[in-house]
Amino acid sequence: MSTQVLFITPPFTQLNTPYPATAYLKGFLNTLGASSKQADLGIEVMLAILSKPGLIRIFEQAEKSTSLSDNSLRILRLRAQYLQTIGPVIDFLQDKNPTLAYSIAEGEFLPQAGRFEQVEELDWAFGALGIRDKARYLATLYLEDLGDLITEAIDPHFGFTRYAERLGLSAKSFDELQEALQQPLTLVDELLLRLLEEKIQAYRPSSVAFSVPFPGNLYAALKCGQYLKAHHPDIKIWMGGGYPNTELRSLKEPRVFDYVDYIVLDDGEAPVVLLLEHLAGKRPHTELKRTFLRLDGKVTYVNNLAVKDLPQRELGTPDYSDLPLSSYLSVIEVANPMHRLWSDGRWNKLTVAHGCYWKKCSFCDVSLDYISRYETAQASTLVDRIEKIVAETGQTGFHFVDEAAPPKALKALAEELLRRGVQISWWGNIRFEKTFTPELAELLAESGCIAMSGGLEVASDRLLALMEKGVTVEQVARVTKSFSDVGILVHAYLMYGFPTQTVQDTVDALEY
Repeated sequence: MSTQVLFITPPFTQLNTPYPATAYLKGFLNTLGASSKQADLGIEVMLAILSKPGLIRIFEQAEKSTSLSDNSLRILRLRAQYLQTIGPVIDFLQDKNPTLAYSIAEGEFLPQAGRFEQVEELDWAFGALGIRDKARYLATLYLEDLGDLITEAIDPHFGFTRYAERLGLSAKSFDELQEALQQPLTLVDELLLRLLEEKIQAYRPSSVAFSVPFPGNLYAALKCGQYLKAHHPDIKIWMGGGYPNTELRSLKEPRVFDYVDYIVLDDGEAPVVLLLEHLAGKRPHTELKRTFLRLDGKVTYVNNLAVKDLPQRELGTPDYSDLPLSSYLSVIEVANPMHRLWSDGRWNKLTVAHGCYWKKCSFCDVSLDYISRYETAQASTLVDRIEKIVAETGQTGFHFVDEAAPPKALKALAEELLRRGVQISWWGNIRFEKTFTPELAELLAESGCIAMSGGLEVASDRLLALMEKGVTVEQVARVTKSFSDVGILVHAYLMYGFPTQTVQDTVDALEY
């Protein structure tokens, strides 16, 4: 049976949980009765690499290199141990083999190369009882050693959470990216395109839509587009996500459309509906919304202002079906208990409110739709979605991915969770404003809040005023204390280089 659209997240984003964009769009299309599938080629490619057959190919190819570092030669000498341990380690990081933690934590089970030389005394971080966490941290170092070998000997673009990121970051010119796309396939490319073909054969999509959230996803998306153009020319190819939304808003380069047919900006729901209707012959291209395409050899931007974006209540519940939820890897890149949340654990992603309710920070591009259009959903709707996602995934961890979750909405959400007796663990991003009182912090903790991140930016009231942050240093301190007092972890972002900011300002902020 053919599918209208196959949503794909290309390599690489997170190892521990799927990036949510495709689940959001699939959930939305469910409300329309439109057929869609989704795939995270990032985790699938990574698991193909981090397998015994994958490592055999890596070692065979690396042995042909004539100029390896001492560290890579060391890994090659330990080849037999890596091949013996890779399967059990991956099972352990997928929580399928938890008792292996004892063997790993003892320190003799894993082959060790350069990354382990950075390890200091770990008892301060994990204590005598943190066996599984210590083991996950050591297993992460083990994978990073293999990553170093792959980067040096197999594919210089490789990275566990980004692929060819440098090419995406240097997007002032398309030349370097174009040249890279014409090079012979690397081992990573081969695995990627093989898995892509399997998805095409399984789902028979009319369209393939790539979510490109970061620069490190761009090359792989275009590589897949190049393959589809050559082998499946009837399939229409779209691209959207955070990278186009921020870096391609003034797109003029027609060569991009050798690899994709359409690029959509900002929230995808309304543009996707119009695009599907256009591809079905029901709309002319002149009625598309926030969409780039190539006409007569030139890049053309079409934005149908008559069609409005959809309100939060009509977007449906994110749908994680098709994704291999039990296959993601919980790794610990940094022992810090707050930092680890970004890489450890399978978090369902959800949004409390669209956009930012503040919209004044001078360093922020408040004209972008995902910031400027502020809109909330009712607490009852959010908890309905939470219960539905828990029932589907079996996972009760939630990461609310708002630009800045509003205090009023979080209070209503917490009260609704407690009223229904819904037990979840959750964390999110906020502004450290005075509304987060000790009483509200206690309510949020009771509802399952485990951590909060927010922008301190600088520990200087002078600079905070210039930034129009709407907070003071003293106020931020009171808010973070309110959270800490009830056991909620706190992460504060800092920035440097703001106009008139001195080196001493930055040092003061770090010390604060």
